[in-house]
This record gives sequence, structure tokens and C-alpha cells, in this order.
Amino acid sequence: MFPLVKNALSRLQVRSIQQTMARQSHQKRTPDFHDKYGNAILAGGATFCITMWTYVITQIGIEWNLSPVGRVTPKEWRNQQ
Repeated sequence: MFPLVKNALSRLQVRSIQQTMARQSHQKRTPDFHDKYGNAILAGGATFCITMWTYVITQIGIEWNLSPVGRVTPKEWRNQQ
């Protein structure tokens, strides 16, 4: 008989916890820092990242392994006799 009572009590506790969580999830909460400033910080970080990479790609003179065709002229070949 004891396991039956224990099982019934645990089910009641689970139901009361579920009801409490359901009540809390329907309440309005006040906006926190992330709600207020999250999108602005994300947009600012993305803008900064794009700006810096644009500067790096265009200004510091990286050679992008472009094809040498048309820029390299072969040396004159000599007969060694």
C-alpha cells in the first residue's frame, strides 16, 4: 500500500509544479538588458566586423594569388655549346 500512496503523492507534486510553471509563463515580465539593447549591439558588432574586413581586404595590399598569365614574360633561351 505504501508504494501506491507514494506514487500518488509524487504525481500530485508534479502536477502542482507544472501548474506553477504554467502560471508563471503567462505572466508578463519586465524587459532585461538583452531585450532592450540586444539587437542594437548585434547590429553594431556586425557593422564593425564588416567595416574592418572591408578595410583589410582593400587597403593593406594583400596579393590574392592572381594568375601570372600576361604579366610574366619568359626569359630568352640560349644554346649552351
